[in-house]
Amino acid sequence: MKLKRYLFDKRFSIVFFLLLMVFISLVIYLDGAVKVSFGNVLYIDFVSTVLFLAYLFGEFSYLAKYYRGIEDIIINQEDDIINRLPEPKTYEQSLYMELLRNVYEEQNNKIELLYDNKRENQEFVTSWVHEIKTPIAVSRLIIENSGGKPVEDILSSFEEELDKIDNYVEQSLYYSRIDSFSKDYLIDDAELEKIIKASVKKQAKTFINKRIRIQIEDSTLSVTTDKKWLGFIVDQILANSLKYTKEGGRIKISAEKNEREKRLVIEDNGIGIKAEDIGRVFEKGFTGCNGRDGYKSTGMGLYLAKSLAIKLGHDISIDSVYGEYTRVTIHFPKLTDYFKVAK
Repeated sequence: MKLKRYLFDKRFSIVFFLLLMVFISLVIYLDGAVKVSFGNVLYIDFVSTVLFLAYLFGEFSYLAKYYRGIEDIIINQEDDIINRLPEPKTYEQSLYMELLRNVYEEQNNKIELLYDNKRENQEFVTSWVHEIKTPIAVSRLIIENSGGKPVEDILSSFEEELDKIDNYVEQSLYYSRIDSFSKDYLIDDAELEKIIKASVKKQAKTFINKRIRIQIEDSTLSVTTDKKWLGFIVDQILANSLKYTKEGGRIKISAEKNEREKRLVIEDNGIGIKAEDIGRVFEKGFTGCNGRDGYKSTGMGLYLAKSLAIKLGHDISIDSVYGEYTRVTIHFPKLTDYFKVAK
């Protein structure tokens, strides 16, 4: 810290001191009741000025080491700056130091979050590419081994693989738009029955090929939601049920309500979810034991469903007994302010 800079920072204090001394000197010299000679007034001014300068140089010497330490860090561009800062000398410096540490920590948290999101996005893209390659490879095999087979069977198998590809592409699109959700939603009344039937129709091939029975009960409720986004949520839950339900299984869809909420329940008698996994099924990229034991999964379906449901003002819960059933419930609270949908 240079002396010239320090004195410049103290310019207002110096000007105030000079004006104060002029005022006091004039009062003492011009006061007729007090006989003080001009020389004595100058002597008082001189001593006061020396003491004031001594104070300034003393403060400068006290703070110089602190500011030199900061200047050295800036010039040398050292790493881990926040932990190398010198100890503050004054209360003001302590406050600035605390503020700086808080800002530093906040920025570090934001950077870590960005890195985590980038890593998760890379993991999702990698997993998604591997997933979408499977139906593409199967489609090629269908074409190569189509000789002698009925055209209807070939087209049916080919259409099923195209549906899988379409589902993966749709999933990636919704994933890419989840952060800009607030720009693309329309809250309105929607009939659950129409949304359910559209989702079942979309995945009819899988129902037929795996001979899975669909049971739709009491689905005539109307809810306040965005039809497109809710349709995607139902698609993801239903696709999960189909994936983990063995051939000849059953999926039951029903709607119910009470004084607090309306609910859409999708239940299957598939392989279920292990107790240690059920608390993490909505985490991004989590596949669990089922996703690793012969059932390829990106771990994004339920994560997207849960995230979008919350943004719509809904919620999703899951209940399961391993080896017996899985029950997924979409909750539609009656007293939700849809003008305050999470951004």
